[in-house]
Amino acid sequence: MVAGVAAILFFCYWRQSQSVPVTSDGAGNVLQAWNMLHGNLLLRHWWVSDVSFYTTELPQYMLIEVLFGLGAQVVHVAAAMTYTLLVLLAALLAKGRAQGRAGLARALLAGGIMLAPQLNATAILLLSPDHTGTSVPLLMIWLLIDCADGADPGGRPPGTPRSRGGCPPPRPPLAPLVPLARPPLLIPVLVGLGFLWTMVADSDVLLTGIVPLVLVCAWRACPGLIRGGERSAPRWYELSLAAAAAAAGVAGSLAPRVISALGGYQESHVGTDTDFSQLQHNAWVTFQALPDLLGANVFATPTTPVLEYVFVALHLAGAIVVIWALGIAARRFFRFGELIIPVFAVAIVFNLGAYLVSPHARDLEGAREIAAILPLSAVLAGRTLGMRIFGQRALGQQAKAWFAPALAVVMAAYLGAFGYGAAQAAVPSANEPLATWLMMHRLSDGLAGYWLADSTTVDTRGRVVVSAVTLGHGGQLVPYQWETDDANYNPSRHDANFVVTDGPDSLPGLQQAAVLAFGHPRRTYHTDGYTVMVWNTNLLTKLG
Repeated sequence: MVAGVAAILFFCYWRQSQSVPVTSDGAGNVLQAWNMLHGNLLLRHWWVSDVSFYTTELPQYMLIEVLFGLGAQVVHVAAAMTYTLLVLLAALLAKGRAQGRAGLARALLAGGIMLAPQLNATAILLLSPDHTGTSVPLLMIWLLIDCADGADPGGRPPGTPRSRGGCPPPRPPLAPLVPLARPPLLIPVLVGLGFLWTMVADSDVLLTGIVPLVLVCAWRACPGLIRGGERSAPRWYELSLAAAAAAAGVAGSLAPRVISALGGYQESHVGTDTDFSQLQHNAWVTFQALPDLLGANVFATPTTPVLEYVFVALHLAGAIVVIWALGIAARRFFRFGELIIPVFAVAIVFNLGAYLVSPHARDLEGAREIAAILPLSAVLAGRTLGMRIFGQRALGQQAKAWFAPALAVVMAAYLGAFGYGAAQAAVPSANEPLATWLMMHRLSDGLAGYWLADSTTVDTRGRVVVSAVTLGHGGQLVPYQWETDDANYNPSRHDANFVVTDGPDSLPGLQQAAVLAFGHPRRTYHTDGYTVMVWNTNLLTKLG
């Protein structure tokens, strides 16, 4: 059954992913994985972005390329695979060790919240590697921690009777957990290794996993700060988890420097300074970011207003549930209980706070930086509210009469939005017309702005190499050190004789800079909005 559900999820997410064109961001990762697959395991000569995805998505891309070869389809297949895993892992982690209806209710709520990404969030959740995939190893780490937790299934103390039908009788929501007397000593070691592996790929795991775990464990270790309930594990065990996570954070932050020192890839760095004059604007974007990830951004402009607004409006139920779950987690923060609940709540708040003061909050595309909030929120909601919602435990008789039909309508809307996303028409890659034209005219090596470069190379399956350039000091053309291979600019290995200007997302001023650097071209072509300037010389010899 699980395999069938996974296959349906994968197919639908693959279809929705294809409704958004692959750009040079994802294409750069495709080329990096292709290089690794062909022996360049350290990615020598490569400049990656500020996030390498070296131990997460790049190995995944390599496996897909073994089956499908080099091409834009790698991005869509990987995105569908990643999001399918996230939905299943979130449902499994939300279920925890609860059994029967309690476990099913938890899993359904978590999986349901993640089921149908809003169409305008497709590029964030279902396309290029951009922090969404980092949540897969994060949830796997927490599954490991959760398996070692001593909580009784459903959170009942031992000996609590069950009512007929397998449902637990009414109980206080903060029933004590069974303390774990002798937790496995190997768990902190494995947790540290898991965080280290993930940290090498994406330092966002600091805010989504490492720092929240360290802070919550340190808080719970202080005598007198937390009074209610019982620990699910001894103090030393929680502190060992925190120490392992902290050590992984330090080692993981040094790993890219070690790889670079060994001759491997180099990371490009972006500015992270806070512009306090933009805080009001950032606050508005942050306010939209959470519902956007939850499929409930009523402020977004839909392509088909009536139907999409209906889906978005009904997705507000999921946003309300997540806020409700955060409130419950805040109330439980000063009580002992499941470690996962306060850690996930702190991670969500930290991510929103960091996003608020970051330069990424200029627009909603920056919500990719906090994509982990979606699975974290889904798991938190499932853990705290699964039985309350599906079991209707907190409702009176009159409320139950309308709640069941309302719940059915919301569930139908989520399923409808899920199918609607899969029904979207597939679109070609961003620069596929250019790629076709270059191959027809036997132009095999050239230069372009970043958004035209890697995308075109991948669209030609590597038969045409287009390397990215940018404007340096004084308007001089120089290699663009972001998702690029320095070896492509070596004139002894490559003979670049054309420059692509104009076109969608082209580099402003590139045409004038190319003429200044290389002289007037021998031929100039105009096709599908692109301008292709061709010389009879190797342009790399004159590139700054």
